[in-house]
Amino acid sequence: MNETTPSTGRKTAGAFDVRVIIGALLGIYGAILLLMGLFGDPETDKTGGPNANLWAGLALVVTSAIFLAWWRLRPIVVPDSDDHDQLARPPEH
Repeated sequence: MNETTPSTGRKTAGAFDVRVIIGALLGIYGAILLLMGLFGDPETDKTGGPNANLWAGLALVVTSAIFLAWWRLRPIVVPDSDDHDQLARPPEH
């Protein structure tokens, strides 16, 4: 699923960028931990005071947001087939 950048018309990696996959997984796990920290038993006696699920979930959601913002702000541009052919060929003398 390639996307085209509006300013240059070049194709980007889109949903196949590894930052999207990592950001989505971190976001899903973070949301689950965040919800468990808010609505589940905090079990603060096991952690010595802080609610570990809440803080770990919050950290994962923030990290996920950073990955997804990085993907959105600096997309990876996929070279056209013509560019790829020129890169693969050795220079002529």
